[in-house]
Amino acid sequence: MKVTFPHMGNMYICLKALLTSLGVEVVVPPMPSQKTLTLGTQHSPEFACLPLKINMGNFIEAYEQGADTILMAGGIGPCRFGYYAQVEREILEDMGLKMNMVVLEPPQKHLSELLINIRKVTGNRSWVDIVRAIRFAWYKARAVDEVEEILHRIRPREFEPGSADAVYKKALKWIDDAPDRKELKKAVEAARLELDAIPIDREREVVRIGIVGEIYVMLEPFVNLEVERQLGRLGVEVERSIYLSEWINDHLFMGLLNIKGSKEARKLAPPYVNHFVGGHGQETIGSTVLFANRKYDGVIQVQPFTCMPEIVAESIIPTVSRDLGIPTFCLIVDEHSGDAGVLTRLEAFVDLLERKKEKSAVPESTEKKGEQVCLDI
Repeated sequence: MKVTFPHMGNMYICLKALLTSLGVEVVVPPMPSQKTLTLGTQHSPEFACLPLKINMGNFIEAYEQGADTILMAGGIGPCRFGYYAQVEREILEDMGLKMNMVVLEPPQKHLSELLINIRKVTGNRSWVDIVRAIRFAWYKARAVDEVEEILHRIRPREFEPGSADAVYKKALKWIDDAPDRKELKKAVEAARLELDAIPIDREREVVRIGIVGEIYVMLEPFVNLEVERQLGRLGVEVERSIYLSEWINDHLFMGLLNIKGSKEARKLAPPYVNHFVGGHGQETIGSTVLFANRKYDGVIQVQPFTCMPEIVAESIIPTVSRDLGIPTFCLIVDEHSGDAGVLTRLEAFVDLLERKKEKSAVPESTEKKGEQVCLDI
């Protein structure tokens, strides 16, 4: 058995750690690229959202490398992600690609539901081994998130653009290669030291933007067209509404770990959204409120074209923007999105925020008004 999985940001690092710790042969798909997108688009329904198309490209490329089993997350509620696995399985069968699909559905009552599904690809490994492997995988996800949080602070302040990204690239390899938790801690510490050594302008006034929206588009740089890196180069400090380890805790661990997640955002969503609308629609609204309360300069909502929960959130965000005085920008991506168009619109939004920030620094200016921009890219 050779197991593969779809990319979603740096999730490949923790999934690889989970499976290899249990003696499973892993085929990590090539990082998402134009080839991945082309393959996925050719074999997916036209109006399927972009994440499904990238998933399909990942699976086809992994199959070409010998993978025969897919480990795929499941979902619930009014979001098409809940039946991705079924659609993808049918497409692969129609293509004549024989691949077994193991779906990790979110546990409904007990964490044992997750363990049982994982055991489908690990054979007769003991429950102790499986739990230990899951813990190690989560620690790797947390390590990546810790490094990314530092990266987001340094990018807009570094004297030499690209210095932090170079260290980040090395740090990901160190974390990926760490064979145990002791070496993992050393990898994170080494990354911290190298990032802290980068010369930065500590006096520089930076714009702070919160990133909210659909989890896959938030986490996968190829899909969001490197929005975090582009904003960093524009002098913006970004903060995501949720990171990979937090999503894993919310989605697969039933929120059992005592870390920041989407709970606070869901509490802040009312009265704008009073109930679950699928995906991260409710959290998008609550996180926008949270960033406004934390005095961020703006919020960018990212979503794939035709994403139902985010369309609901998109229709409500202008009201939140007006009520709380925080400018917002909606970035919608599909297979036709291009770097140049995204950068032009990001530059315009950041310029708007910088001018608003300068205006608010003048004592006579007491007006508080939000501005909302939504563009299909």
